[in-house]
Amino acid sequence: MLEEFNKFAMRGNVVDLAVGVIVGASFTGIVNSLVKDVITPPIGWITGGIDFSNFFLVLKGGTYATLADAAKAGAVTINYGLFLNTVINFLIVAFVLFLAVRQINRLFAAKAAGPAAPPEDVAILKEIRDLLKARP
Repeated sequence: MLEEFNKFAMRGNVVDLAVGVIVGASFTGIVNSLVKDVITPPIGWITGGIDFSNFFLVLKGGTYATLADAAKAGAVTINYGLFLNTVINFLIVAFVLFLAVRQINRLFAAKAAGPAAPPEDVAILKEIRDLLKARP
């Protein structure tokens, strides 16, 4: 069983997957920083500094000015503003990843394309030409 596990763990696909997960975790940090530090501030500036994190509905416990005050008082709340922030963050991250993957696919497609094979009729004509040249 140990030998079988070792064989499984050292297959190329598993090692590639492990590397992908590690690189993905690092890339997630980069993308989250891009969203938080570069993309979100202009969006906040455009929207007039609206902070969705303080949009909430109190179900039980009174009225509060901020979500932090409600949480401190132990009120039961529906935090739809935090949910909206998470959805917006997801959409931005998904779009940035889409752009990155799209660019990577274009780079690899350009390298993989190479010269196209000649059409079949041209190949046949070249073959006939070569046969005619070989005649005495």
